[in-house]
Amino acid sequence: MRIVIAEDSVLLRAGLIKLLQTADFEVAAAVGDAEGLLVAVEEHKPDAVIVDVRMPPAYTDEGVRAALVIRRQWPSVAVLLLSQYVEERYAAELLGGNTSGVGYLLKDRVADVSAFIDALRRVAAGGTALDPEVVSQLLLRRHRDPLDRLTPREREVLALMAEGRSNAGIAEKLVVGDSAVAKHINNIFAKLDLPPTDADHRRVLAVLRFMDVGA
Repeated sequence: MRIVIAEDSVLLRAGLIKLLQTADFEVAAAVGDAEGLLVAVEEHKPDAVIVDVRMPPAYTDEGVRAALVIRRQWPSVAVLLLSQYVEERYAAELLGGNTSGVGYLLKDRVADVSAFIDALRRVAAGGTALDPEVVSQLLLRRHRDPLDRLTPREREVLALMAEGRSNAGIAEKLVVGDSAVAKHINNIFAKLDLPPTDADHRRVLAVLRFMDVGA
């Protein structure tokens, strides 16, 4: 799996390179700014990019804007954003379109190597990976009907879905059976008026509606 890294911190960039190589990823390029990222993506056509939200020259939203360009021009390239702290506007902007192959994690999560690698693999495979803090911040500000129909447990299940967890992962986290999770998810779909079509598609729609992002 080929990865391009865009991180202006030399130390973190070097650490990511070493970490990914140890996990058998191929690091096609590692750059320090958004312009270099776009050049590297065009040249190497990676499976995924890891992008710092704030990069030179202004250290504002360069990484996010570059990520949005990548999503438009190279939709098959997965994007995993890294941020020092939760920036709701940027998370919402990235999640406002197609959410497959998208991740948003706090940089502190990189220290949990296995969780970080798992998140990257999930995003590269077309899934989503949202930091629990990102999910919490978005949910606190975006509660609206018909979400009030959900029970506390159903909200908890939906928050874990938003983190990108599978049914089995949710069951493990909540210490319940798979059938209980499936029942909660079906209740969520019904209460959010999501008819039974493609189950994976409904999961995405449910998460977007819960966070009020592009829904």
